[in-house]
Amino acid sequence: MSINFTARNTNITAEIKEYCAKRLKSLERVVGQKMTADIILSVEKYRHKAEINIKIKRAHLNAMEETSEMMSSLGLAFDNIEKRVKKEREKLRARKRRKIREAEVPVPPAEEQEPQKRVIRSQDYSLKPMSLEEAFLQFELGNKEVFVFRKLGSEKWAVIFRRKDGNYGLVEPE
Repeated sequence: MSINFTARNTNITAEIKEYCAKRLKSLERVVGQKMTADIILSVEKYRHKAEINIKIKRAHLNAMEETSEMMSSLGLAFDNIEKRVKKEREKLRARKRRKIREAEVPVPPAEEQEPQKRVIRSQDYSLKPMSLEEAFLQFELGNKEVFVFRKLGSEKWAVIFRRKDGNYGLVEPE
């Protein structure tokens, strides 16, 4: 940690240096990394102004306070800087957590489970007996995939269906 003091129209006492060093050490423990601090003290008439600039790895923080006493100005400025440092630390933690969360949560693969199969009732059949040609006409008129009918002159059932190659199929159980 390096500390640079600057005084304008005032002198920097040993008490001020000790106080600043103590507060910066505690601040460095909170930050957890090396930092550079510039402390600028100035006096204009009755106003004692303390400005603190801190440079850490990913941020530049500054605070400025003005009161009637130099030690109270320094105390307020350090309090303000501590709040900002804690806020920056929380932001950094949130960023790290977000990265970890994004890395750990794999994108689920496409649904490998088979969709639930349902039974859908169809009216693609005829109860009256008919010839193969008449059944074929009914099949074409309805623009159906499958048509079930009773064969003319017997009690047997038959099925006409459209094949994938564009032709038609006929199933006649024996």
